[in-house]
Amino acid sequence: MNSKRLIALAMVVFSTAATAVLADSTPVSGIQTADMNKAVRAQNDFFEYANGAWLRKVQIPPDRSRYGVDVMMAEQALLQMRELIQGVRSANDADARKVGDLYDSFMDEARIEQEGVKPLQPEFELIDAIKSADDIGPLMAQLDRVGVATPIGIFVAPDAKRSSRYALWFSQSGLGLPDRDYYLSDDAKLLGFRTKYREHVAKMLTLLGDAHAVDEAARILALETDLARIQWTRVANRDPQKTYNPLSLAQLQELAPSIDWKSYLAKGSVPDPRPTMIVRQPDYLKGLSGLIKSTPLSTWKEYFRYQLLSDNAPYLTHAFVDEDFAFAQGVLRDTPKNQERWKRGCELVDQVLGEASGKLYVAKYFPPKAKARIDELVANLLKAYARSVDQLSWMSEATKVEARAKLRKINVKVGYPRRWRDYSKLVISPRDVLGNVRRGVEFEYDRRLGQLGGPVDRDEWLMTAPTVNAYYDPQLNEIVFPAGILQLPVFNPDAEDAFNYGATGATIGHEISHGFDDEGSQFDSDGNLRDWWTAEDHAKFKAKTDKLVREYNRFEPVPGFHVNGELTLGENIADIAGIEIAYKAYIASLNGRTPPVIDGLSADQRFYLGYAQSWLSKTRDAALIELVKSNPHAPEKYRVNGVVVHMPSFYDAFAVKSGDRLYLGPEERVTLW
Repeated sequence: MNSKRLIALAMVVFSTAATAVLADSTPVSGIQTADMNKAVRAQNDFFEYANGAWLRKVQIPPDRSRYGVDVMMAEQALLQMRELIQGVRSANDADARKVGDLYDSFMDEARIEQEGVKPLQPEFELIDAIKSADDIGPLMAQLDRVGVATPIGIFVAPDAKRSSRYALWFSQSGLGLPDRDYYLSDDAKLLGFRTKYREHVAKMLTLLGDAHAVDEAARILALETDLARIQWTRVANRDPQKTYNPLSLAQLQELAPSIDWKSYLAKGSVPDPRPTMIVRQPDYLKGLSGLIKSTPLSTWKEYFRYQLLSDNAPYLTHAFVDEDFAFAQGVLRDTPKNQERWKRGCELVDQVLGEASGKLYVAKYFPPKAKARIDELVANLLKAYARSVDQLSWMSEATKVEARAKLRKINVKVGYPRRWRDYSKLVISPRDVLGNVRRGVEFEYDRRLGQLGGPVDRDEWLMTAPTVNAYYDPQLNEIVFPAGILQLPVFNPDAEDAFNYGATGATIGHEISHGFDDEGSQFDSDGNLRDWWTAEDHAKFKAKTDKLVREYNRFEPVPGFHVNGELTLGENIADIAGIEIAYKAYIASLNGRTPPVIDGLSADQRFYLGYAQSWLSKTRDAALIELVKSNPHAPEKYRVNGVVVHMPSFYDAFAVKSGDRLYLGPEERVTLW
């Protein structure tokens, strides 16, 4: 089946009438009316009203744990990327050839089957060679360098209190299950996941040839459970003040004496002079130091062997690939079938050579017209934010001065980087997929370490251009919108403004507002961790957002599993603030004009339907459990129904009255901006 046909199938769930200019020049609404369920009252369940027909007729594909607008856009990007890869075989550009060679190495299944686990032998020998607990720290640094998860993760990022300079950060890591609750909870479902995990570890080690794999798996699970007990919760990790702990080498050694930190840094190739070192969870490192001494060396070796095997399983023989998928996607997310190999190959290219392949992507699939329209939307959203700050009744003038400065300094990145990454030193072979992955990880590791001691690169992107996502970085005070998210059906350059402000504008507003949520508001206009709010402003803001914690705690997407209102607070704040500002920006863009009624829908109705349809999605129950346990985002249904209830114009647009299920009394509504 050709790729054009596949693209057509990926988009079949959307009515074509909404994505083309009509013959009589009637404005295009952008709303997928065929996906709506008008038998449901908008006042009772707006998510179902906007998306219900789609939810009933479309099944989640067997190779996905969830399916929706973002997955459709990602699928389209994969198809586009495959076409690009197939076209670089004879390219004169060195990076383009590397893209093709990396993809070919992954698709060479016969060679991969022949090689088996031999390419991992150097790392297995490193693990086998350790003689005492003193060797564990340096080994962790060596494994981290080649992309193997260990109990300590290190990364390079700006210093939170000196945002113009980079620091070396240390964070807890090393669990094979999605969250510490999977190890510690007595819930029957999570207990079941633990049992399946132990069985999975045993199967992987059996494939490796271990004669005592079952016993090894039990010890590995016990060690990971000990790690889970000393790790911080995801809610605790959201506090940027508590996770900012700069330490000297001597202080690190005193905190965690079982780790030879000087040797750890040397084996990790951390340059001299030593950079600022920041520990996110100090008492975790202290607890880990105790575990290193109390856990038998043989168990640590078993644990590291499994981590090495697990992290490289997607690039090994079919037996390892199948078992890795059966647990990581099948058990944990209830996904029946692995993705086709070509899709996984394209995803590998994006991971290793993302800016080389991204350069090819935007040249063909991101027209200047789309970028210009997004630039305009962003500018209008920022203006609306500024006007809103001026009019806030709950924020003091002193804090408003700082807020205006932060808005003025937000760096906006749309589509793709201004400067593409140089891959000339990265060696890629068409016949060595594991070597390519290892060299790719080391290339990125060395590139990041090379930033230490230098000024922060404000042109750098943390997502590739085809990525269907966006982000705000508080330490750089920047919003980033890759080309991948700026496409149909969420962004329609031919649709009238109400739709695009509701769908894409709310996303833009969401990312801007992260600069002012419960975390982002602790960073100033230069990205420094500094409290620029008055105590009274903090108290008023907390009183508002406490209502959101209570609201989201009530949502129960799977029986027995509730949304965590504290974990999701930042994203919920951003959702509400984003739609508030998008609506204000849309009204301002009309300049007093009366917008038309299209498809029987008023402009305000199209705005909210555009927002709701941008979250069109359905998810398997196991994946929902993982999401509520480990993800700071609420499920899509609640990112619609939990948000629109706070918007006065939603009540007007759909005549929501007391007694309707989506009715919130004015005293319970949260107005932020």
